[in-house]
Amino acid sequence: MNKHHESTGPAGDQQITLRGPADLADALPYLMGFYPNDSVVMVALHGGQGRFGGRLRLGIPQAPGEWGPVADQLAECLVSGSERREGRPDAIVIFLCQDSPDGESGRLTMERLRPFAQRLRTACGALDVPVLEALCLSDGRYWSYCCPDPRCCPDQGNPLAMPGTTVMAAAATYAGVHVRGTLREMEARLQPWRTPAAVRAQEKALDTAGPELLPRLLDERARREVTAETLRLARRLMDRIEDAQPAPPALADAGDDQLIGSDEAAAVILGLQDRETRDKAAAWMEGPEAQSALRLWRTLARRCVGPYGEHAAAPLTLAGWVSWSTGDEPGARVALSLALRADPDYTFAQLLHRACNEGLDPEALRRCLREAADADEEQPGADAEEGEAVGTGIDRGTTPLHVRKVRALPDGGRRRARALRPPGAERHQASPGSTRSRVPAPGRRARDARRYGRRGSRARRHD
Repeated sequence: MNKHHESTGPAGDQQITLRGPADLADALPYLMGFYPNDSVVMVALHGGQGRFGGRLRLGIPQAPGEWGPVADQLAECLVSGSERREGRPDAIVIFLCQDSPDGESGRLTMERLRPFAQRLRTACGALDVPVLEALCLSDGRYWSYCCPDPRCCPDQGNPLAMPGTTVMAAAATYAGVHVRGTLREMEARLQPWRTPAAVRAQEKALDTAGPELLPRLLDERARREVTAETLRLARRLMDRIEDAQPAPPALADAGDDQLIGSDEAAAVILGLQDRETRDKAAAWMEGPEAQSALRLWRTLARRCVGPYGEHAAAPLTLAGWVSWSTGDEPGARVALSLALRADPDYTFAQLLHRACNEGLDPEALRRCLREAADADEEQPGADAEEGEAVGTGIDRGTTPLHVRKVRALPDGGRRRARALRPPGAERHQASPGSTRSRVPAPGRRARDARRYGRRGSRARRHD
């Protein structure tokens, strides 16, 4: 079970009338921004006409023993979150999306998930919110768990409409809503390499760079030099990506991979494990440089191979931040969910994931990062002041935005919107590992990496 959920806010002003299970099934990817593989999706409905409200998504738990508790949690989160935003929902629609392993046993998949659908319906009913429809989408067909009439809902299911051929597709195109492929395809762009030769080469580069970098990060003056070197190298790689000839989407990632050497990727990946370095890199979040930064972060996430998988939390979080900052909320949720999968305790990813799900405006954080960048230009080499929110250059010359540390909750579990504190400025309890520099100690693999404090005895918990 993936405990980090994704949710979206209310539907837009575009009004489309959906007249049955077929229309609901067709509308799902436009509601989410992608085709949700292996997911349960719940959508709140409001008013007599069933206006779409809040929605949440969660990977379907593999163990049937988890279905009951998960159903109760999801129903509670969707209802309570809707009450805080738009009022108590009048009904709920449920989608269970999972293809069969052979692509030909959709009906068996539907039957296997039927107890989960029933638990979800029961959980919603216990909160006095009826389930208007519960659908299973599998192998290009859909089934209704609510309709007993075989004339409209036969045992073999009904075929899904061809993409782009329905009224919903036309309306979404007119409104500028795009479906970014399947969830699996979106995740594949961010997941580590699997080709053995490429994995070995990148892992060797990371093994070599780590022992050289660790002593420098333990020294305050040298650590500042590492930050500057990492950012200069990242900027050069961004320029290289931007100068490359445009490639079709299907080839773009492979082209970016070829532009960056293993040693270069290793240096930036390990440098980004330092919180201050990562926070400064987060300032590349708008304008022409945003897309080249996003491509770089995706490329680096794919280079976090083997025992360095946890290192991907930093580039994945930066990819999620840039996506959110540039208006790609579905892409942001996917990247941030993968960051939390790589490191569930990565606080910056937790904060961004919660803020994105709660529909906060990223401009507050963009403004803070702009001010931090301006302050760094005015005071080159200045150290962040010690205090409750030390640890990043973002604190200098700005009024920090505050956000408390959060536990990951289901998507629908939104709280009242809160302003963000700059990344890295969150409170931490005293514990080893302030910068979460996952650099392997000399002679040891990344899984044995040391965690060290940035300022001697003022060590803090990592983020």
